[in-house]
Amino acid sequence: MTVMPIKSLEPQKTLVEQVYDTILDAICDGSLAAGERITQDEVAARLQVSRQPVMTALGLLRSQGFLIEHGRRGLQVAPADRRRFDAIYEFRSAVEPLAASLAAQRMSPELLARGRALVAAGKRVAAAGDARATLQADIDFHGFIYEASGNPLVIESMQLHWQHLRRSMGEVLKLPRFTQKVWKEHAAILDAIAQGDAALAARLIADHVEEAHHRVSAELVVPAARAATAAAR
Repeated sequence: MTVMPIKSLEPQKTLVEQVYDTILDAICDGSLAAGERITQDEVAARLQVSRQPVMTALGLLRSQGFLIEHGRRGLQVAPADRRRFDAIYEFRSAVEPLAASLAAQRMSPELLARGRALVAAGKRVAAAGDARATLQADIDFHGFIYEASGNPLVIESMQLHWQHLRRSMGEVLKLPRFTQKVWKEHAAILDAIAQGDAALAARLIADHVEEAHHRVSAELVVPAARAATAAAR
């Protein structure tokens, strides 16, 4: 009997997950700005779905801090939370050096080839000035480091935090002067991992995270002021 090689099917996302992803993407890319009001009816009508999955998705986004209550008017997009932002970077400064160190000890040729491809792709989209693709490439690179660490807790712990960072990092990664430096740093981190130098990989990614914190912090000042003005109206 011939055994047919069948690739497992990707699980289809539920309607709630699709609604959640759509709203979250709009918040993170700025299509839904901080302070903008959101109602179940409007979202349901726009996405052409019933109110139930919208209500569930909005509740989840509220519990995660992306939406906040706005009196009787329903919900509104939460401003970027500076305290959460700083807390995430403090957490990253501890987790990512560990992940890079483990990756240097556990890197396989197959993983390394994928990492090289990610860096090459990141440099291409950054050079092309595609801000959205550059942001996704940045997320993909750090996700790769977490995966290469071989520690599933690293991946799980960082997944939600990156959604919050998407909002802030998107502003910085629109600026060519930052994107070129970011991808040079990524390449250097991967080179250290490829050499099996755990200490160097940890140091380089620690410096990278610290610099990213400073870069994004500087760019948060203007959006935060705008959000405060919108919320007061």
